Amino acid sequence: MKHYPVTAAVRALRAGKIDFIPHLYPYEEHGGTHQAASALNVTEYEVIKTLVMEIDSRRPLLVLMHGDREVSTKRLARELGVKRVSPCDSISAEKCTGYKVGGISPFGTKKSLPVYVESSIMMLGRIFVNGGKQGFMVEIDPCDLEKVLAVKKVNVAVWTTSF
Repeated sequence: MKHYPVTAAVRALRAGKIDFIPHLYPYEEHGGTHQAASALNVTEYEVIKTLVMEIDSRRPLLVLMHGDREVSTKRLARELGVKRVSPCDSISAEKCTGYKVGGISPFGTKKSLPVYVESSIMMLGRIFVNGGKQGFMVEIDPCDLEKVLAVKKVNVAVWTTSF
């Protein structure tokens, strides 16, 4: 693909010398990882969402999770040794990452944030992560996450129920 947005995420991947394949797809408001997976013809398990959470002291952090799973905030709080973890509101998420909701990437965030990755993600052959713009994903080797981010592995996934 010759034409794709050069976002802060793309610049961070290039600076880290990470090979990636850019993928543009038609973004749909509230389409989530299901819509991205369908458009890219991959499983939702391979589409990794970047969730902005905060711990009880209102310190933001990122959690990378399979598209077809949710984060057990109770288990995450236990693993982090804090009282509670909750999702950030969209204004706070955009302020600390520099990205619009629906386009949040773990790469090239405005503020340096701790990044927690569901450990099973590291076992995949490839993953699709947001490239810093709605409708734009980058395909990478999950091992490359550790080359550009100080990720900490966690086991906090729970199945989602969709009808």
